[in-house]
Amino acid sequence: MIPSARDGSAECASPPAVAAVFPGQGAQYIGMARELASRFPEARDVFRRASEAAGIDLYRLCADGPEEALRQTANTQPALLTASLACLATVPLRPAYAAGLSLGEYTALVSAEAVALEDAVRLVRRRGEYMQAACYGLDTMMAAVVGLEANRVREVCAAHAHLGVVEACNFNSPGQVVVGGETAAVRAVLDAARNAGARRAVTLPVSAPFHTRLMTPAAERLAADLEHLPIRDARVPVVANVSAAPVRTANEIRRALLAQVASPVRWEESVRRMYADGVRIFVEFGPGTTLSGMIARTVGDAKVCHVEDTASREEALAVLTGAPGGDGAARP
Repeated sequence: MIPSARDGSAECASPPAVAAVFPGQGAQYIGMARELASRFPEARDVFRRASEAAGIDLYRLCADGPEEALRQTANTQPALLTASLACLATVPLRPAYAAGLSLGEYTALVSAEAVALEDAVRLVRRRGEYMQAACYGLDTMMAAVVGLEANRVREVCAAHAHLGVVEACNFNSPGQVVVGGETAAVRAVLDAARNAGARRAVTLPVSAPFHTRLMTPAAERLAADLEHLPIRDARVPVVANVSAAPVRTANEIRRALLAQVASPVRWEESVRRMYADGVRIFVEFGPGTTLSGMIARTVGDAKVCHVEDTASREEALAVLTGAPGGDGAARP
């Protein structure tokens, strides 16, 4: 069974101290979660259950690739969700909040027992297919703009909208905004951002312009799947990308997941909301430390750690066992 935040509501926290967070697409790499799955039966069981649900060997895909297969959105999404939950399964954590970036929001909902692992794996595989198909035949890209205020990035996008769809679609941390849309418009925005003083403006290796209005067809297709998805009220608040506010009821969760597909991800605001509610330790479960870096830039005095292998797990446990209050407790 995947560890969850039993009795870890914000109301019971003393004080709420720990948030479990989960990465989105782009964090994946060949070998993710392989070491932990080789050592912990709980992690192996997550891969077993997810593979049976997806109809593909997700452990082999995560551990051995090939890279081309792992990069396919319909494979990336269930693989990354499963790898992140396998990492979580090795740490019996009771967090006060859960949150995830884009795809990671589904992982967070599984951790909060709002959505079953098997249902989530099947759904995100279709979600990936829909998102890839939404821009079929279009020349699109995503890019990161670093060192420019969010409102300025919005203004630059608006000034080049005549060249095609281009939108600010991920607000990751102070001075880091992702834009996406049609290639000609995105390239023009990158040039304008550099001229406006951005420290960096670089393209990203992703296969579709996620969280822009170009994803509207994907949202329309996903609506039917979400309508039939069994969702329970979450055991802990899950901070939704689309609102940067906690959701707990099944109806709130369903609406947030549908809106998320073609709406910007408000990650910086989500982190600030959890911090304002008392979270002082953020644990990233899954490959890489992308979220950890964003969180550190957003709330610099919070403790940030991650779990993706044995060494990082031990470091995280050392932080968690010293956490204040019962909600942040973790047993080695």
